[in-house]
Amino acid sequence: MPLPKMPTKPAALLSPKDYPKAENKTPIKASQAATKPAVTKTPTSSTRAPAATQKAIPSVAPVSRPVAPPAPASAPSKAKLEASKATPKALSPATAKAHVNPVKSVASRAADKSGITKLFVLDTNVLMHDPSSLFRFEEHDVYLPMITLEELDDHKKGMTEVARNARQISRSLDALVGDIDHHDIDKGALLSKLGNKDAKGRLFFQTKLQGGSLPAGLPQGKADNQILGVVRALETEFPGRPIVLVSKDINMRIKARALGLPAEDYFNDHVLEDSDLLYTGIVQLPEDFWNKHGKGIESWQESKNGTSTTYYRITGPVIPSLLVNQFVYLEPKNGEASFYGQVRQIMGKTAVLQTLRDYGHPKHSVWGVTSRNREQNFALNLLMDPECDFVTLLGQAGTGKTLLALAAGLAQVLETKTYNEIIVTRVTVPVGEDIGFLPGTEEEKMSPWMGAFDDNLEVLNKSDNDAGDWGRAATQDLIRSKIKIKSLNFMRGRTFVNKFLIIDEAQNLTPKQVKTLVTRAGPGTKIICLGNIAQIDTPYLTEGSSGLTYVVDRFKGWAHSGHVTLARGERSRLADHASEIL
Repeated sequence: MPLPKMPTKPAALLSPKDYPKAENKTPIKASQAATKPAVTKTPTSSTRAPAATQKAIPSVAPVSRPVAPPAPASAPSKAKLEASKATPKALSPATAKAHVNPVKSVASRAADKSGITKLFVLDTNVLMHDPSSLFRFEEHDVYLPMITLEELDDHKKGMTEVARNARQISRSLDALVGDIDHHDIDKGALLSKLGNKDAKGRLFFQTKLQGGSLPAGLPQGKADNQILGVVRALETEFPGRPIVLVSKDINMRIKARALGLPAEDYFNDHVLEDSDLLYTGIVQLPEDFWNKHGKGIESWQESKNGTSTTYYRITGPVIPSLLVNQFVYLEPKNGEASFYGQVRQIMGKTAVLQTLRDYGHPKHSVWGVTSRNREQNFALNLLMDPECDFVTLLGQAGTGKTLLALAAGLAQVLETKTYNEIIVTRVTVPVGEDIGFLPGTEEEKMSPWMGAFDDNLEVLNKSDNDAGDWGRAATQDLIRSKIKIKSLNFMRGRTFVNKFLIIDEAQNLTPKQVKTLVTRAGPGTKIICLGNIAQIDTPYLTEGSSGLTYVVDRFKGWAHSGHVTLARGERSRLADHASEIL
């Protein structure tokens, strides 16, 4: 069915209160419901409650706690992770991988089935990675070996993120045990006493020397081996309880499993277990979309900023699986015209789709840049939308993330004057050896890290062939005056007003660092996060726990944010071939 013709009757975007309420006679599949974000509230029946937002706390059979350490369990975000595992890519559940968590130990899975609480022995790196990890184990108990406290003490000095986390966890431990008599320390401290109601277990410390029998070849003075010895001793002392070691150190987990000890990663910081389930911001409509959704369709045109845009109000079964600001496309194979649109409103089974501006056409170029593929066109529609305050772009090297963001920033700063300045920042994590201290001002120290922006500025500056060398030099000076390079180290407490803020290499940020940056936005500021989650250089960060993954998942469906995963590399045929074969 071709696109519907334009009607003559006028129409307009409705406010949510004026929307017709769709009757939901057939319950939506759980796979569709799981794709709806927690922030999108729709007045529909409870059968469509988002699966990802329902916290499934396992029923735990009452277990008499020994007067010594009880057992910890898998990180609390388990319910959330398992819900996310069931979340398929929008409209194509057949393509979603059936993913089984490979890092959960056999003892932990057995305890989950039987409902027995576990005792988690925490490695030091877990506490320093997430200071709130003590309170993330739900009904399970937590055990801290003495060597863990020793290592915390060794790392508490300095101004690094690790030192701050070590000091924070020390303050939490002091508050937990500060009012406990030393005779009762063996009974453990309630983890909920500081207001963390989800933490129903107890905190236990190593109060006596526990000599676990480890292979003679292992050096006994090494901290990791001492923790392994404590786990072995606890298994001997409490044979009825599942004892699980939790560590962010892969080698530590390998050693534990080689010795027959249950060991797991800390997964509470994981947004998704499988990065293939990450929201892409794009969905392909089924071939029969217009046949099933063409009944009672309304369409109209509105003109904003001199640009005429077409809107369609449609109703049908596919609508509940869509999200606000998600891009949809239909490319029929029978020769009919293709359709590219963006979801603007959703209420029940009714949605408003907006047609896109074609930035692939030279007359719509952004600072001399035109989109080379479908995803780049989607990205430019987000970057040039003044109503979209937060944009995330994912993609491999060469997909055009930095070039598109910089071109959109220059066009809106120097041409339309929507923003008064471009601010660029990134994490300074080296790929190879560090080059040591750098002289100069803040911008001069950051300039070696900004080579990607210099390369793209050179491309953008050469787009005007009529200006000549003098004209290009003047333009380059003007551009440089409107771009400020800032370090992440000095962001706390700042507020950016009417700025176009680009955060490059955002995959190397932790969720806490991303929160610090995004909350710097003042009135009129637009934030762009760029990154490739396949290239993470920060220790202990994974594709599932990266700050970029975190914000993509949390912001999906918000009316003033958008996300696009760029798929095709456009750098050069050499770069594309190298990314495939190397």
